[in-house]
Amino acid sequence: MWITPEEVLLANALWVSERANPFFILQRRKGHGKGGGITGLLVGTLDVVLDSSARVAPYRILHQTGDSQIFWGIACGSTRKEITEHWEWLEANLLQTLSIFDNDEDITTFVKGKISGIIAEENKSKQAHEDEDSGKFREAELKMRKLFGMPDEEKLVNYYSCSYWKGRVPRQGWVYLSVNHLCFYSFLLGKEVTLVVQWTEVTQLEKNATLLFPESVRVSTRHTEHYFSMFLNINDTFKLMEQLATIAMRQLLDNEGFAADRSLPKPCKTLKNVSTLKRDLDARAKNERYRALFRLTQDERLDGHTDCTLWTPFAKMHIVGQLFVSNNYICFASREEDLCQLIIPLREVSIVEKADSSSVLPCPVSISTKNKMTFLFANLKDRDFLVQRISDFLQRTPESQWSNSKDIPLTGPSFLPSSSTPPSSSCLASCGPGDSSQGARHYNSSLPTASQGLLSIYQKDAPEDLGPKATKEKMKEESWNIHFFEFGRGVCMYRTSKTRELVLNGIPEALRGELWLLFSGAQNEMASHPGYYSELVEQAMGRCTLATEEIERDLHRSMPEHRAFQNETGIAALRRVLTAYASRNPGIGYCQAMNIVTSVLLLYCTEEQAFWLLVALCERMLPDYYNTRVVGALVDQGVFEELTRECLPLLYEHMQELGVISTISLSWFLTLFLSVMPFDSAVLLVDCFFYEGIKAVFQVALAVLHANMDALLGCHDEGEAMTILGRYLDNVVNKQTVSPPIPHLHALLTSGDQPPAQVDVFELIRTSYEKFGSLRSDIIEQMRFKQRLKVIQSLEDTAKRSVVRAIMTDSAFSIEELEELYCLFKAKHITSCYWGASSSASERHDPSLPYLEQYRIDLGQFSQLFGALGAWLCGVHTATLAARLFRLLDKDKDGLINFKEFVTGLSGMYHGDMTEKLKLLFKLHLPPALCPEEAESALEAAQFFTGDTPQESPFLSDLDFLVQEVTSGDEGKDAGDVSGNGESEKKGNVLLLFVSEVKDYKYYLRMWAKEKEPKKETIKDLPRMNQEQFIELCKTLYNMFSEDPLEQELYHAIATVASLLLRIGEVGKKFTNNGGGKKQDGGSLLVLAQEPPGAEPAKPDKEDSSGEGSQGQSPVCRALAEAQLETPSQQTSDEEGAKDDTSVSSYSMVSAGSLQCDDIADDTVLIGCGDQGRGSVLDGDWSITFEQVLASLLTEPPLVNYFEKKGDFGSKMAACKAQRVVERQVSSSSDHELAQHSI
Repeated sequence: MWITPEEVLLANALWVSERANPFFILQRRKGHGKGGGITGLLVGTLDVVLDSSARVAPYRILHQTGDSQIFWGIACGSTRKEITEHWEWLEANLLQTLSIFDNDEDITTFVKGKISGIIAEENKSKQAHEDEDSGKFREAELKMRKLFGMPDEEKLVNYYSCSYWKGRVPRQGWVYLSVNHLCFYSFLLGKEVTLVVQWTEVTQLEKNATLLFPESVRVSTRHTEHYFSMFLNINDTFKLMEQLATIAMRQLLDNEGFAADRSLPKPCKTLKNVSTLKRDLDARAKNERYRALFRLTQDERLDGHTDCTLWTPFAKMHIVGQLFVSNNYICFASREEDLCQLIIPLREVSIVEKADSSSVLPCPVSISTKNKMTFLFANLKDRDFLVQRISDFLQRTPESQWSNSKDIPLTGPSFLPSSSTPPSSSCLASCGPGDSSQGARHYNSSLPTASQGLLSIYQKDAPEDLGPKATKEKMKEESWNIHFFEFGRGVCMYRTSKTRELVLNGIPEALRGELWLLFSGAQNEMASHPGYYSELVEQAMGRCTLATEEIERDLHRSMPEHRAFQNETGIAALRRVLTAYASRNPGIGYCQAMNIVTSVLLLYCTEEQAFWLLVALCERMLPDYYNTRVVGALVDQGVFEELTRECLPLLYEHMQELGVISTISLSWFLTLFLSVMPFDSAVLLVDCFFYEGIKAVFQVALAVLHANMDALLGCHDEGEAMTILGRYLDNVVNKQTVSPPIPHLHALLTSGDQPPAQVDVFELIRTSYEKFGSLRSDIIEQMRFKQRLKVIQSLEDTAKRSVVRAIMTDSAFSIEELEELYCLFKAKHITSCYWGASSSASERHDPSLPYLEQYRIDLGQFSQLFGALGAWLCGVHTATLAARLFRLLDKDKDGLINFKEFVTGLSGMYHGDMTEKLKLLFKLHLPPALCPEEAESALEAAQFFTGDTPQESPFLSDLDFLVQEVTSGDEGKDAGDVSGNGESEKKGNVLLLFVSEVKDYKYYLRMWAKEKEPKKETIKDLPRMNQEQFIELCKTLYNMFSEDPLEQELYHAIATVASLLLRIGEVGKKFTNNGGGKKQDGGSLLVLAQEPPGAEPAKPDKEDSSGEGSQGQSPVCRALAEAQLETPSQQTSDEEGAKDDTSVSSYSMVSAGSLQCDDIADDTVLIGCGDQGRGSVLDGDWSITFEQVLASLLTEPPLVNYFEKKGDFGSKMAACKAQRVVERQVSSSSDHELAQHSI
């Protein structure tokens, strides 16, 4: 076992060295084993006599560097096998790594750290088994949150000791794998390394072994690569990384990833042991493999599996394999692939009993089904427990379980009519909701397509064909009947290699629908959900959504060459199936190519069968193929390219130069070759697909490339290669078909003067299995995972470029800055989703929206970004300013802002001119940015603001008036025409048309006005600011200047401006009051109360009392005089003038660093007001305009320079990015600070 490194002074005393290398020595204790002489005998005796606790293990491994005389014991063992395993691990994992170090000290420190990490990990596992309430894992979780600044919502899955390669030097430490992050921490040789990588940023995850990085895991992001090595169990670690990365990709793709994450144990629960979350993820992975192997539904949960044997009556032998039990099925898979597979739905089981044991048949269990089939399993380890579990599941599976369609589980997020898009008037007119109650149902059993496929309907009147093709078809049917007799028929059929042979020879048309349902697993779903399809059709038909519009557009493009879709019967059936599925799964809705596949399904199946086959295709067999971004097809396209590189390397290089593979493969996979190959041939590939899965499609695609390799290698451009492949596929024929020939439109368009020779589809399928039949489903799934990372991240990059292109014309930020901002904004959005903020993920992310509006953040995330990137930071006042800017940007008042709104706010602070910056600052202190709670007299402010801005958009009002005038005038004119001598009926129709055009004209005028409204705003359109809002503006300005190098100059300047604006407000109030004819006895006293201490209040008072006879002009003159900051008549001496200057700063300026918001509020109100103003009520009639604020600020050069100065956006963005990976030198433990990753 590994031991804590201990210093050994005498390495050779009582020990014999057996193996050695430059860094390690394996020794055997003398007296153990053969030889040893007298010394060995003495040592052996000593070891026997000593107490067992004092005995020394007979084998050990020492670490030594260079010529050092100090050895370190790192491992010991009681057997040669045990110590040899440790020795081999050191040679495989450490020997090459240690040769990189430059000095012996670093080597010793690294080895000691590595061994200590291994011991800690082993102890962690042991304690987890010995003590379920072990606190080690909880301690590690708390340490992770402290080290990396994670909130309590972040859930640690597991942590491992490993090395992180920084350049060519490994850093021994711990990697923490949480649900949303990969984190690494190391503190070695005085250096700290902290790494945080979001799983959503990972573009590639690979396990490889190279000379430089032995047995390492490479984690790639868009900008860098990280290597981790020297794991104790690298396979388990890599599997867990794959699972977590897959969850993250689902989160990027849609919201289901966040919903799936909720199934993990919550952190508030006590974690029983280390593997609580990991065990849950392992169980989830087993469920996925189980469902994929037996084509089961997504809600199926594996309860357990055990080794056993199955008696096969057709082979008269016992087959070794595994028995799987889940909540609705009992399944068996042979250990040898394709030897035998069995699926027994519990709904079909009638009896489960323990049979008599014998030496030949130990511990057997017999399972009988309702169709008189009996299955015998033996060699079961825990037979009693297994029988009890199956009995429990049988009791929970009543026959009426699925009879109520209201309880049907749905895949989509919304199914109820109330949550769907409301139907338009045209839909309601043609198909109202009351139709079903009147008996006019859209789908009923009397429809021809409810009981048979379209092919049967249109061939039933055809004369019986007695030719050789028909005879061949009859022979195929007879072969399948024999197979059914021998292996069983229906869902409980034994599936063997014989079954595959029959499928490759072509399924007869009469059995095609039945066998497609069986092999795809759709038969199980249909049997479990009786009545589901008919109810879904009734609820879905008649609604008008985006999906139904697309369906209507594509209905007549679905196999138009086939007579079944040249009439309303086939078209109506196709409409019902596609509309029902779009309603079942709104996440997919409808995607092009679904119509082609569904039309083929309807030829051989009833409507309900076709529907469930479509469910199996879209949700299980071709995952993510038919969503808005066809992610699944793009993933398989990448897998196909990788397979081409491995199987046809020479052709791959040439095809990559031409760029052909990505062009051709998408249409091949989306339609299963149905759109590029004659129908009678392509349907045979669909047979193989339903039995084998996507593996069959890959094999045929590789066979097509292989067959055309020579011609493709001679191509010089993409068009030539496409023509070769297109003509080849057009001439793949099925010479055994009994159906009348169907013209292939693609073939008619691409056929030349000399079409190539015909290719037999059976020969093509046989070649694909001979040359590429070694493909395995598990290998394909691994490739899919690798490609899924690339594809989804590539789509995210495309979205980023689209957003940047759309916004760059409206923003002054550079393309690079916008891209960095987008990445930061998206990271915040995702963080807010998985850490459960105020709104759910579905509200934040809507894939149907344009890229520009998909990602949104709330106030909390915006405040963090504003604090990191904002140009106007105000200390403790920053959060308040951020909240105001958020409210200003949140136009729709939903508590979320999108990326465009976010950039608009930042752009105004960084790239606007002085007027734009001041206008933004001015708006931040008016409603809606300034909420009523922030002001002392919210009611007065709201009343003043509302009363002072009577109209919101005069431009829109004028347009409405104009349209009303035009409409009323035209209607009056038309009324006069109609009431005259009587025009013709034709003129009446023209009148109605004209009136409707006028209404449309009015509508478009309104829309145009709304679009133009935001662009018409000028500084004159800004509302006036009252006294409360002005106070808040002054507080903000004072806080903004607190950390500026010129803060004293700025304080003095803003004090002067504030004093000036206060008097301007008083002047405006005088104008307002005089306009109303009021006497100004009290008004002048208020002005005098706010004069600076150096002014003389008596003189204006006397003028006011003596000037009663001339009220028309003297108040205006007095107001203009009072608006002056310094008037010679008010100053009696130079000393008093100096006193006036200092009065401003004495009330408004404070020392740097000691400024408090409360003090600012009091002093700012009292600028030039003396003692009389302190504690007085705010003036509700006082107000100023933005032009007055701008003009006042322009009089102070320090303020002009401050607002004209360009903000350093680059340094702030660099600081945000630098917080992702932190490495710094620390001198002592007291200087050690934990890096907080808040961005």
